[in-house]
Amino acid sequence: MTVLNLPNTLTLLRIILLPVFVASMIYRRYDYALYIFAIAAITDTLDGLIARLKGLKTPLGTFLDPLADKFLLVTSFILLTVYGFIPLWLTITVISRDIIIVTGWVVLYLVTHSAKVEPSVAGKIAISLQLILIWYVLLDINIPRMPDLHNYLIYMTALFTILSGLHYIYKSLKESHAY
Repeated sequence: MTVLNLPNTLTLLRIILLPVFVASMIYRRYDYALYIFAIAAITDTLDGLIARLKGLKTPLGTFLDPLADKFLLVTSFILLTVYGFIPLWLTITVISRDIIIVTGWVVLYLVTHSAKVEPSVAGKIAISLQLILIWYVLLDINIPRMPDLHNYLIYMTALFTILSGLHYIYKSLKESHAY
């Protein structure tokens, strides 16, 4: 199995698009930012689908795919907060959840010498809502008269981000007590 297969190439494309997305936001070319985010979302969907359907999962892809997703999410939240489209407290919540999960994983690994973080339903919903919120904000910036879902999406994203963080903490504590 080759390391640089189609799914991994799509993931690398997503990583390469990140500086272009950042530049689009910095230069207030929100239309380009929307297109780039759309391409990133499509490549994210395609790389996972192709990897599963064609049996092209690799250790590199398993590592890079979630990393590319996190880079895109965190960068998007920070930029959209800097430009006043998403509240600072939500960005802090999103980033804090990720830091807590990674720190918990490291501690669990140090204590048990084996730690596997399985995505939870709440975690998947939180990530989905984070992506939907970014997508909505970029659409709202570019398309006048969008339905006003901004606050609803912000609070739903916050709720599921916090719930999933608490769930990961609970699962980690439960697993550490099993040893």
